[in-house]
Order: sequence, then C-alpha cells, then structure tokens
Amino acid sequence: MEAKISGLSRLGSAISGFLAVIGRFFAEFGTAMAKGDLFVKLSLILWGAGYFRRKQYVKAVLMTLLEIAVIAFTLNFAMAYVPKFGTLGTVQAEQVFNIQTMQSEWNDYDNSFMILLFSLFSFVVWFAAAVVCLRNVVNAYELQKQAQCGKHINTFIEDVKEYFDRKFHITLLTLPALGIIVFTLIPMLLLILVAFTNYDQQHMPPTNLFTWVGLSNFVALFGGNITSTFGYAFVRVLGWTIVWSFFATLTTYFGGILMSLLLNSKLTRGTKIWRTMLVVTIAVPQFVSLLLMRNFFANTGIMNTICAKIGLTGFLRSIGLISTSYIPFLSAPIWAHVMIILINIWVGIPYQMLIATGVLMNLPTDQLESARIDGASPFQIFKSITMPYMLQVTGPALVTDFVKNFNNFNVIYLLTQDVFVTTNQLMANSQAKEVDLLVTWLFTLTQDYYNYKMASVIGIMVFIVCAVFTLIGFNFMISGDKEGTYQ
Repeated sequence: MEAKISGLSRLGSAISGFLAVIGRFFAEFGTAMAKGDLFVKLSLILWGAGYFRRKQYVKAVLMTLLEIAVIAFTLNFAMAYVPKFGTLGTVQAEQVFNIQTMQSEWNDYDNSFMILLFSLFSFVVWFAAAVVCLRNVVNAYELQKQAQCGKHINTFIEDVKEYFDRKFHITLLTLPALGIIVFTLIPMLLLILVAFTNYDQQHMPPTNLFTWVGLSNFVALFGGNITSTFGYAFVRVLGWTIVWSFFATLTTYFGGILMSLLLNSKLTRGTKIWRTMLVVTIAVPQFVSLLLMRNFFANTGIMNTICAKIGLTGFLRSIGLISTSYIPFLSAPIWAHVMIILINIWVGIPYQMLIATGVLMNLPTDQLESARIDGASPFQIFKSITMPYMLQVTGPALVTDFVKNFNNFNVIYLLTQDVFVTTNQLMANSQAKEVDLLVTWLFTLTQDYYNYKMASVIGIMVFIVCAVFTLIGFNFMISGDKEGTYQ
C-alpha cells in the first residue's frame, strides 16, 4: 500500500511540476508585457525589435529572418493544406478529357492524407513559433532589466560561446529534441488523428478521399456497433497479449536467474561448454532460429513425425486431446499458446542468464557468508538475499521486458505466419487470430487489409496500456529507500 501511495505521489509530483513550468512561463511573459518598454512589447510583432534596441544587431537580424521564414511557410505551404483540414478534401480524383491536348488528364484533386499530414506539420511549426515568439518577449525584457541596472549585455559572439560553455546542455539536446519531434511526436499525433477518420481500403488516397468520423471507430472497437466484430476480437487478443507478456517475461527472467546460479555453482562441470551452447541462441538471428522452429513443429514437421513413430500422437488422440492425425503444435489455439511460450523460453533465457550473471558477480559476499554461518539453507539464501538483490537491481529492466514482450512482433509473427489459420468466424471477420498480439493484429490490418483507421485505434490502445503499466511498474520498483540495503 505504501508503494502504491508513493507511486501516485511521484506521478502527482511530476504532473504538478509540469504545470508549474507552464505557469511560470506564462507568468514571465505577462510580467514582460506589463513592465516592458515599447520595444519589448513590439517584439511580439517584430521579433527583432527588442534585440535591435539593445544593440544586439546580429540576433535582431536572425530573429527577423526567422519570423519572415515562418510567414513565408504559412503563406506558401501551410495555407494550401490547413484550410482543408476540417473536411480533409472535397475534390475527388478523376480523369478529365482535355480538348486542347486530346488526352485524358488528372484533375486538380485533393489528397486527404497529405492534407492531414501537412496540416499537422503546420500546427507543430506554428506551436513552436508561438513558443519562440513568447520566449523572445521575455528575453527582450531581461535585456531591458540588464540595461537599466547597468549590467553588461553580451555580444553575439559571447552568446555563442555560452552555448559551448554554461549552456552546452542546450546545444547537445537541440538535435535529439528535433529528432523526437519529427520522428516520434508527429507520427504519434498522426496516428491519433487517423483513428478519428474512415481511412481504409475503400477510402484510399489519392484516388479516394477519407474524412472525419468522430468516435465511431472507438465505438466499433469496444463493441458498441452490433454489426462490428472488432469488440469481440479486441477482448480476446488483448487477453492473450497480457497472458503472453506475463508468462514470457517471468519465465525468461526467473529461468535466466536459475540458469545463472546453476552455471556459477561449484558443483557444475563444463560450465564454459554449457554457457557457450546457450549463448549460441543469441548469436543466431531470430529470423533464422524461429523459422526453423516453426518448420520443426509444423503439422508435417519432424517433431510430428517423431511423435507419430513413438505412438504419442495416437495416445493423445485416444484420450481425446487431439482429433487430427498430427499434433497441432502451432495450428490450434491452446497448443499454439503453450508452444509459443515454451519456444520463447528457449530464446529468452540465455539473454537473461547473461544479465543475471553480471548482477550476481556483485552480490555482497559478506552477507552470503554470514547467512551460511548462521545456518541458512541455499533456498533461504536465495529467497532472502539473492532474489531481493536481483529485483532491486533489475526491477526496472523487468518492467521494460514486459513492455517489450507486449509488443514482441518477431516471436509471434515468425512462428505462426502461414501456419495458424483461425476457425473462429468472428475473429476472421476482424482479420484477427487467436495467437495474435495487438501489435501483430495491427500489422495485419495495415499491411494486408489497409484498414488504417482501426489499426490506429488499436495503436492508441497499445500505447495507453504500455504507458499505464510502465508508470505503475517503475513507480513501484523505485519506491521506498532501498539504496542502502546492500551497502
């Protein structure tokens, strides 16, 4: 209970801190507009005015050029798309016969996707320009206060030197921040916006238009539409995704720790050979090893051949566990679920074993020796010292492993693609299978059926589940004062 309260407290503190930063920013802007001179106020319209008044001519020119660039971007680029954002286009693509050229030509049609993408990009640019504009007024007011107090006002060269000295962190973070905005923020916002449209195979740009449909896609996903089976499929796929993530994470985590303890035991012989054999599974790409395992456990694979020869297939059929002439390792829901988890253990334990080996090397030997002297059994030492230490050090990694398995595309796709075919018509109507994770279902919807609207909704659900679990998990793992426990 204390850990949960601490986690909620941390989350509340983070939100409060973020709101405080925003409040402070607007408070500084309000003070600058209220107490600044004419040139400070004019900086809201002419970005270089405040710098020009304080004889920072290079900065004044640069800010003026930036303002001109924003205006040119707005007039020459943004205004071609943003006015159409409300409808996402109204002119359908069609070929029109041109009497002058005696040829059929495409008309000046609208592309809904380009309108959506470039409008979003324009909004981001405008937001950034607004922040720069407001911050520019605050900076102009700071220069005014320096001038009134008789303090030295830096030249442009001195300002540049500061960005390689006192403000070097800003220089280092500028390029990564731009990369996050361009390659993470904009695609994520685009994904969210597509979820509120009817962008699918019947509304595929550029030949067709798509438009806004509000919350109808979310209603379809959560079963509000009686003609849609997406709600039925979503509940089952989400349930299997959570079950898979839980078992795939815990089995490899604890299996890796136990394997590391076994290989580090003085009673084990040939540890180098065993460790090398296990590491081979990491060295071989999953694209190769998982495809081989898929063929190995296929309905006509070598494993079914062996099971048939030793009589196992007939025995399972006689007791009613199977009704086919083969064992459906990867072609029946329950069998496939179990086999996928077992195969993942084989793939994942060696990696966790290497991590556990590195952590166990730093295990406090004095506590282990004291426990042995006090008569503690190996199991008691493992339960009271080894495992708590492992959880303390690798706890955050355990959370990330769960999220990674939640989106583990490789294992599911490579083991079941072209092998598992669902017999559940309701699942098939939503282009889903019993062995699908949310991420593989999303992939199928986009790559095979071009149902981008529902894929976007599912993508939002994946983000929400992962974000909530990550926040709760990290807050739980790092809560409390555990730093001095093993010092």
